[in-house]
Amino acid sequence: GGEFEITECEEDSSHAVAGVISTDPAHLMNAEAEGLPVALAGRVPCKVVGPVAKGDLIVSSAESGHAKADNNASAGRIIGKAIGSKDGEDAGIVEVLVNMM
Repeated sequence: GGEFEITECEEDSSHAVAGVISTDPAHLMNAEAEGLPVALAGRVPCKVVGPVAKGDLIVSSAESGHAKADNNASAGRIIGKAIGSKDGEDAGIVEVLVNMM
């Protein structure tokens, strides 16, 4: 993330994604560290753009801090798998099983 440890991704299918910012972490490691909690694995609400169906592979999108569905994504660019679904092109939130692949 440039001069920061992490930043919002703004690149389609980036290989540099570390995880998803967690709004309700179950286990918070390094609690005294500055910054936001990052989910490296587990069920997490995730900002997405475009339609997403349950089971879709999730990758980063060009919209800052958002992901998108891409079932043809290559290894190393997959953030996880959608547990929820969303219709339409607008941004929304979908639960994702984060499992960096």
